[in-house]
Amino acid sequence: MKNWLSLGLVSLLIGCATQPTTTQSVPDPAPLSKTFYDYSITSPQGTTPLSLSELALALQDADIVLVGEWHGHPGTHLMQAQLFAQLYRQNPNMALSMEQFTREKQNVVNQYLAGKIGEQTLIKEGRAWPNYSSDYRPLVEFAKQKQLDIIAANAPRIIVRCIGKHGAEYLDRLPDIERKWVAESLSLGSDAYRDKFISSMHHGNEAKNQRQFAAQTAWDDTMAESMVNYLALHPTKQIIHVAGRFHVAEGLGTASRIAARNPDLNVMMVTPVTSESDLSESAPDFRVEVMALPKSYIDNDKMMAAMSKIHGRNNTLKCHP
Repeated sequence: MKNWLSLGLVSLLIGCATQPTTTQSVPDPAPLSKTFYDYSITSPQGTTPLSLSELALALQDADIVLVGEWHGHPGTHLMQAQLFAQLYRQNPNMALSMEQFTREKQNVVNQYLAGKIGEQTLIKEGRAWPNYSSDYRPLVEFAKQKQLDIIAANAPRIIVRCIGKHGAEYLDRLPDIERKWVAESLSLGSDAYRDKFISSMHHGNEAKNQRQFAAQTAWDDTMAESMVNYLALHPTKQIIHVAGRFHVAEGLGTASRIAARNPDLNVMMVTPVTSESDLSESAPDFRVEVMALPKSYIDNDKMMAAMSKIHGRNNTLKCHP
């Protein structure tokens, strides 16, 4: 038995000694596939990659940071929440401004922040957007946790739709209390933003285009005025404002309306881009690259049917006579 164990031990040692001394190289793992939550940041003109903390540092001197989104895009909403937290980390003297709440609901938002109502009441009485729970809850809850103001910045949708139906003159029909829910003046002159908006229209009806642009800029003018008025009362605050990409991109929409009201404010833009939807090379926006969302429609007839349904619903609006 002892000899058998000795031989076995010798064989094991010989086997270990004769193993190859070189190791095969292991190939680098394949890069992770991107998801809709992934994003990457670059400086204006897309020249320099930036981390989130580097982006926040680049934005530290802004009075207002406009952060664009594609509504419902997971990556842009994740970026907004993370950027908000990073900006707060370097400067807690902040406020959150939102396209997604309108002026007449400011008291509802304030009640929620003060803990006087629950979230379902905020959603119902504040007329929160359908994607509130998935996309805007993180922003609101961060503001609530840190006891930050939220500016319900936008104009009521029903008034904006009536402007689109009847033109800017519709504002003269509003009772005094409702008139305060929209900016005192609308930017209706010819500018780069109007040109961009008109070029996106699918019809050549000039009068209709003008009415629809009045509705579009009612949003931008109201959001701009809401922030300018807030900073007049709180001049040391930094505002982060979240809104649709079209309002933010290249400083043509809300930013230009802010500048018209207070040109001394430093406004900076953070705008999402994809390989299919970029910005002009001269755009001053910081770029956040995300995956493109799926196309809403492939069949043009189905798209037109959906648009007709929306316009049909607008025709039944009860606007002030």
